[in-house]
Amino acid sequence: MWYPVCNHYNFYNNYTITPTKMQPPKFNLEERGIGSVTPAQANQHINQIINQTPPAPLNTRLFNVKKASKWIEQAQGRAIPKMLFDEFWFEGELCILFAENGVGKSLLAVQIANSVSLGCPINGFKLEAERQPVLYFDFELTDKQFEGRYSINYNNHYNFNDNLLRAEIDPDNTDYEQNGFASFEDYLSEELEQQIIETSARVIIIDNITYLKTETEKAKDALPLMKRLIQLKRKYGLSLMVLAHTPKRDLSQPITRNHLQGSKHLSNLTDSIFTIGESQQDSKTRYLKQIKARSSEVKYDNDNVVVCRVQQPHNFVLFDFMGYGTEREHLKAPSDDSKTELENNIQELLAAEPGISAYAIAKKLCTDETKFKSMQIKINRILKRLN
Repeated sequence: MWYPVCNHYNFYNNYTITPTKMQPPKFNLEERGIGSVTPAQANQHINQIINQTPPAPLNTRLFNVKKASKWIEQAQGRAIPKMLFDEFWFEGELCILFAENGVGKSLLAVQIANSVSLGCPINGFKLEAERQPVLYFDFELTDKQFEGRYSINYNNHYNFNDNLLRAEIDPDNTDYEQNGFASFEDYLSEELEQQIIETSARVIIIDNITYLKTETEKAKDALPLMKRLIQLKRKYGLSLMVLAHTPKRDLSQPITRNHLQGSKHLSNLTDSIFTIGESQQDSKTRYLKQIKARSSEVKYDNDNVVVCRVQQPHNFVLFDFMGYGTEREHLKAPSDDSKTELENNIQELLAAEPGISAYAIAKKLCTDETKFKSMQIKINRILKRLN
């Protein structure tokens, strides 16, 4: 075959094109490693490429919509969640345990962690999950305080098994800016995730929530915190228990989700919530009560709380199962003194501000916004009686 090419000399002098014969390309199929492929095999391979199913496009939509039957079919392939701590906490759940300071949240949390790490249930409570590693983030106790709880006068220590891992913050490495983070909360969250990756633990206990985010009682802070915990739970298939505080409450009233700091957003985004109440019968008796459950029905409610006693039979401070009861049995009886104190406060405000409304009095005297309406009703009744 002949192709026209430019002859530089003729192009610049005569502006003519002289045809030049090009050599056909030479291919050595053996050198290219494909000499053994027959034409039929080549055609078959080409047809396979043409007819192959194109990859499914990446889902970039907010909602994943399927038929209800498909969701059930998909879920059937997953294991049924097992109990980690009776009906209170199941595998795959984000659970909150809350109570006032000093009633034993950390004691119970370590007892649960030890139980799961051993694969041995706590007396009186069910454990269905297999023995597995537990990662306990302890932001409350020093190592010496921890030692004191699990020993007899710092001797004869309890021998924890190697499945239970405890983490505490290194005080010499808390400079988040030096480590490239905008805030301590971001630094803490990132380090928490790295420890989950490095230890491969899938049961995580965080003691307590105030170290993950400041001011958790505020909705604007609670919402990002809970979303972050949910992301970690889904990403790594975690079972998370988070300990939280409750403000001082009226000990004559049952515990509700409103007693949890940041209750609205925290409770809406969790799978389960339970609480520890301090019995008024004696200083060592506690009761456990379910506030929210998704994996089962609420079994331990006002009329069926679990009664325990805080004891140290040897070198392990623990919750010792005693039986069941009603919450009312462990609440403080309302006293006439508290009623008299409220009336005295109302009379003082009336003397200082004649004509003040029940609403204005309630705003001044009510310290718990969740009880504002009931406080206002009480004040109205007292005002009517005084008048």
